[in-house]
Amino acid sequence: MIPNSINLADNLKFLQGIPDESVSLIYIDPPFNTGTKQQMTSLKTVRDDAGDRTGFGGNRYRTEKGVSKSYLDSFDDYIGFLAPRIEEVLRVLTTDGSLFLHVDQRESHYCKILLDRIFGRDSFMNEIIWSYDYGGRSKRKWPAKHDTIFWYTADPKNYTFNADTIDRIPYMAPSLVGKEKAARGKIPTDVWWQTIVPTNGKERTGYPTQKPLAILERIVKVHSNPGDLVLDFFAGSGTTGVAAAKNDRRFVLVDANPEAVQVAAKRLTEYTPDCIGFTLEPQRV
Repeated sequence: MIPNSINLADNLKFLQGIPDESVSLIYIDPPFNTGTKQQMTSLKTVRDDAGDRTGFGGNRYRTEKGVSKSYLDSFDDYIGFLAPRIEEVLRVLTTDGSLFLHVDQRESHYCKILLDRIFGRDSFMNEIIWSYDYGGRSKRKWPAKHDTIFWYTADPKNYTFNADTIDRIPYMAPSLVGKEKAARGKIPTDVWWQTIVPTNGKERTGYPTQKPLAILERIVKVHSNPGDLVLDFFAGSGTTGVAAAKNDRRFVLVDANPEAVQVAAKRLTEYTPDCIGFTLEPQRV
């Protein structure tokens, strides 16, 4: 396992090769078992005097479609798939380390039971709700606009929590708390309001299910220290690696999808010039 690396590999086999108690923070955002093919096509804007759009300075542009990125999100036994990987997580975490498991409402309840069994119920620290407001709205039920992030510690009496690094948020009624408190802002609760990655934003890579950098930076800064090793073995577009690199942490990313590794490698070279990408032949998971 080499720090600041992106690895194209079967994540279970990779995990089995990691030494005991060597990783300080693990964040994973596994497929949500939607039963569908997740796909997104990236867009880019190109200068063209005959283009269909007018931009800054009156220049004309055209929009071109990029490469479609996708993966199949379907498992017959989702918990059976996750269980051996979570068992390895507990082994490789440092004694003060933490796991953050990001899922949605389809499997979250089953994942909680699995995590309680492997880590122990006392190691459960928080159920964080990431709430956003984007996309279609069903007229047949309450629109689902949140994900769940479970936080578990290797040792519930000894874990990293850097409260002074928490990014504060505005008060909803600043006039009620006074100028000093209003200027400082308040500490977020376990409900995190954060928009998704904007479709046309600079952060967008075109990779499906990409998560906002703000979410990962909050986790990395609060739950690890500079120089610590951060692992994400469902790395996707590499957001965890970017959050680690920006905040002086080392990272190891693993994904079995060559498209994901390519996207992550492109992003990480902007922050870590010596980032190493491995083009290993992935094995079936």
